[in-house]
Formats: sequence, structure tokens, C-alpha cells
Amino acid sequence: MTPALEISHLRKVYRSGTVAVEDVSLTIQEGDFFGFLGPNGAGKSTTIHCITGISNPTSGTIRIFGVDAVANYREARKLVGLSPQEFNVDPFANARNIVDWMGGYFGMHSAERKRRVDMLIERFELVPHANKAFRELSGGLKRRVILARAMVNNPKLLILDEPTAGVDVELRMDLWRYLQELNRDGTTILLTSHYLEEIERLCKTIAIVAKGRIVRNGPKEEFFTEPGGLERAYLAATGKAADHVAVAAK
Repeated sequence: MTPALEISHLRKVYRSGTVAVEDVSLTIQEGDFFGFLGPNGAGKSTTIHCITGISNPTSGTIRIFGVDAVANYREARKLVGLSPQEFNVDPFANARNIVDWMGGYFGMHSAERKRRVDMLIERFELVPHANKAFRELSGGLKRRVILARAMVNNPKLLILDEPTAGVDVELRMDLWRYLQELNRDGTTILLTSHYLEEIERLCKTIAIVAKGRIVRNGPKEEFFTEPGGLERAYLAATGKAADHVAVAAK
């Protein structure tokens, strides 16, 4: 089976000379829910930018369902939905238009686009808010709009960069439910998050990146073979002291 995402020896050096990604190789199988962990500045966002064409790799290859993401950018990009950490939308635009405009970006015909937008607005429980300006929405509703926008082209691979940042516990759980439903329906998901609980709850496979390299990668179960679980494994892999891991109160 062709992997959903295959990255081989990815390297990205910016004009300033900063090496953001040194040597990243990873494979995500179709249908996986893949957690991508790492401290700030480790190379997570740069890797995502290279996958989605925001940045061009200095060297290495990226294939999305077998399609070269650099040589065949347009074909590859149609297979991907991106929900970025930042709200990169017109704050005065309403929720429906934000989702609809992304459909236009992908060249979807108006009738097809309308059907898809209507379905997403309903699925993410945005019907009462569809005509409100984005800036008037709560943090949780904004995240739903961004996720709906990422899904408008019905992507086979969904990339989520800190999708629950800044939302309360109840709304975070709502978003978890949406993501689990999407994954069950067959969408492959790549998730970055600083919430270890989120990665633990949702993901099947986990990779940890530090200083531009993958330092640990495997099924989720492998990260829970030692006391301290994912937190201790994460700290050990990134070279941080693990002696502060809290012990649950009795």
C-alpha cells in the first residue's frame, strides 16, 4: 500500500543560514492518526510548511500518496488539508465565506462547493454562526471554522498544527470527537500538539523531533513501556531532565 506521507532525508536551511530541519525521515501509513511531537523550534512547523508547499525543501523528498510534493505541487496539494495554528483569515469575513473561498482556491465548481460547505457547516455545528464575522466567534468556534476550511477539498491527508490551542476543556473534547470521527471515516491525520494528553488520547503512532531530527518514532504503545509514560519518553528523547515528572496524588 502506498503511504499517505513519505518523507526522506528532508533538510531545510533558510537564507539566514538557520538550519530548521536537519535530516527528517518518516512514513505515515494511510488511515493512521500520527502524532508529531517536539519542543518549540524543533522543526515541526518547517516540516509541515515543506509538506504543504509554503516552503521549499533544501534537499530530500516528500511524497503524498506517492505524488512528489515539490515536482507535482498542485496535484499533491489537492490531497492535503491544513489547519494551521494561527488564524490566517480575514477577521471580518463570515464563517461560510471563509470555508467557501478555500473551495474556490482548489478550483471546485460552485454547485459542488456549496454542497460541501453546507455539509461541513452542519457537521461542525456552525449553522447558527455561519453568517457571523470570524472576529465575533469564540475561540472554539474559530477552531471549528479553520478545521472546516481544511476539510473543504475532502483531503486524504489532514494536517493539524496545534488545533486545540487556546480552547477550554469542553471545546477541546468536542474537537477531539470531530477528529476521531474523521479518522474513522478514513482520513489520515498528522497532528502536532503540546498537549501530551491529546496525543495520547488520539494518536496511533508517535514521532518526536528535536533539533531538526527524528529522535524517536513508533506505535503509541511503545511509549508506555516504562514508568512515566509518554511524558518521560518525550523528555528523555528531547534531552530534558525527567526527574520532575509528577506522581499522581493518592
